[in-house]
Parts: sequence; C-alpha cells; structure tokens
Amino acid sequence: MAIPLGMAKMTVRSTYALDPETVAALDRLARRWRVSKSEALRRIVSAASAVESVDATADALTALGELQELLGLDERRAEAWIREIRAGREAGRP
Repeated sequence: MAIPLGMAKMTVRSTYALDPETVAALDRLARRWRVSKSEALRRIVSAASAVESVDATADALTALGELQELLGLDERRAEAWIREIRAGREAGRP
C-alpha cells in the first residue's frame, strides 16, 4: 500500500476563449519564463490581483482623505478629538 508524502495538488480545468494576440503573448511569456502556459497564466493572474489590491488600498486612502477634508478634520482637530476620547475613557464614560 502506497502512502502519499504530502497533499495532492488540486487542479481545476477550465476553458477560455482568447483572441490570437493574447494567445501569442501568453506563448511568448511562457517560453521566456520557461514554464507551461498554465503556469504563465497563473503568474499573470496573481500579479494582476496584487496590483488590483494595491489600487483598492490607494482608492480607500484617497476616499479617506477626501472625507477628512470635507469634514474639516485637520491634524489639530484630530488630536483634540483623540484627547477628548481618551479623557472620556479615563473618566469611565463610553
């Protein structure tokens, strides 16, 4: 009886329709990176996902900045608010 030395790699097979230019670009990248087209595609999707995550963070920070500006929340007012909250906590107020 054989005992596997690790977990089996899960694979999901999918079919996608790609235009000829995209297929050619995928072929070129796979050859350049010396990997299969599937591995090249995995790397591309992973990189695009990481970029999307950074963009989402930047968008959130931009929105926060706009909100703070709209509310007139500058550093001086923010520090005053923090002092007020701390004082309330120390006094046992919610």
